[in-house]
Amino acid sequence: MDRATFDEYLRRFNEEDPTAFDAFLSPGMKMLNGALELQGIEGMRDHYENKIWPYFVESLQVLQFVSSDTVLAIQMWANFRAKKEADTLFGHVVPGEQFDYRGLIMYEIADSKFTSIIVAYNSFTNTKVNGDVFNIGMPH
Repeated sequence: MDRATFDEYLRRFNEEDPTAFDAFLSPGMKMLNGALELQGIEGMRDHYENKIWPYFVESLQVLQFVSSDTVLAIQMWANFRAKKEADTLFGHVVPGEQFDYRGLIMYEIADSKFTSIIVAYNSFTNTKVNGDVFNIGMPH
């Protein structure tokens, strides 16, 4: 997969467009994100449409990009900013609270679609609205 195609997926993901999953994931896709396992397009849609996007503005930025026809890897930074007070996958949050995670994501590709996504963490931090920063390890 070339960078322009991946950037289209990323743009749609960052815009909270769930049809990006339909367009870029194979139906049987498996994702391993820490201890969290997601299965297929419906698993991804459920996770993001019901557990992330209602509570956070998520922005995924690519720091490094490497790709072939069968494998794509990125070094990335994801920022999650809480939209409202709520109990979430990351615990209780208040508006403006942030979570930043830095790590690597490897995508396996077949027929121009992601068949496997594996997320590896380097760091995960929580920044409270008063500016205090806490290292929280793996979120799932």
